[in-house]
Amino acid sequence: MKRILNTCALLGALAFNAAAADIVDTAIGAGGFKTLVAAVQAAGLVDTLKSPGPFTVFAPTDEAFAKLPAGTVEGLLKDPEKLKKILTYHVVAGKVMAADVVKMKSAKTVEGSSARIKAMRGEVMIDNAKVVKTDIACDNGVIHVIDTVIMPGK
Repeated sequence: MKRILNTCALLGALAFNAAAADIVDTAIGAGGFKTLVAAVQAAGLVDTLKSPGPFTVFAPTDEAFAKLPAGTVEGLLKDPEKLKKILTYHVVAGKVMAADVVKMKSAKTVEGSSARIKAMRGEVMIDNAKVVKTDIACDNGVIHVIDTVIMPGK
């Protein structure tokens, strides 16, 4: 009986883990995006990134945020409008998989301007950020991980 209960518990856990998650929950579950998640919350973008979308998010890691000059993240967290502008520059409307990104020269962001894309020698850059992991599927889009925070107008 104990073995059956353990098997049922294991199957239930596997079923839960197999369930799709939205962009925000996927970022939370992945770890390594604590600063991004805090910034999304501070900018009031959680509901947007939990909506049906679809969205493509070029998601900077915690290490990417750590590269910013001292005090930058703290300052941005106190300026929700500026923070929102930067975060929406990391988002493209629609689900753009890596196979499509490599064919693009630029991507129109939700912020309103376009980010430059360059693919060569097996590497993809969006502005000055290197794409380090691609095609993390979410139920409302896709996440591509980047190693640098990108800024509109740069």
